[in-house]
Amino acid sequence: MRVTVDMTVCESHGQCVFAAPDVFAFDDEDRLIYEPAPPAALARHVRTGALMCPARAVTIAEDGA
Repeated sequence: MRVTVDMTVCESHGQCVFAAPDVFAFDDEDRLIYEPAPPAALARHVRTGALMCPARAVTIAEDGA
């Protein structure tokens, strides 16, 4: 799984952070940071975070795709 966030679209709502805090977070300046290759064990949470994003800024590419 590869995660990409379009930072030009992201509005920092934080829904991805709530859904997958081990993958998405805000830095000290309230900018989104994320792990682009999260472990498979977190895949369900990452997918939920992507679906919850109101700006649709989070994109997921499955391995082998």
